[in-house]
Amino acid sequence: MSEVDEEGTALFHQTMPFTKLLGVEALEHGKDVVRARLAWDESLCTLGGVLHGGVLMSLADATAAVSAFLNLPEGAQGTTTIESKTNFLRPVRGGHALATARPLHAGRRVIVVETEIHDDAGALAAKVTQTQAVL
Repeated sequence: MSEVDEEGTALFHQTMPFTKLLGVEALEHGKDVVRARLAWDESLCTLGGVLHGGVLMSLADATAAVSAFLNLPEGAQGTTTIESKTNFLRPVRGGHALATARPLHAGRRVIVVETEIHDDAGALAAKVTQTQAVL
């Protein structure tokens, strides 16, 4: 498993305190790619030990938000999610959920980010496309 990016983790937790509550850890953060993970925990699951879809969506939303923030145009204050589409492809039943976000479009008014969530075996668990409004 990759080493934790302490500076990136602090960015997640300071800008989105909910990510600290979830236990999100950054593994890499930069304009081209942001990677973060969340450990499986029974308290975050549905019956049957599957990470709740809302938890996976929160991980994807936060990872995409950091990606958008790192791609803000000059003079912008921040971003806010205005649209998010998630396809769930398989359950995460243990280990970590690993999110990788990449900007598809970084404009003056909107930033579009694509995020993939994989399980520890590398299987694609979810794919998320998100639009962030530039503030």
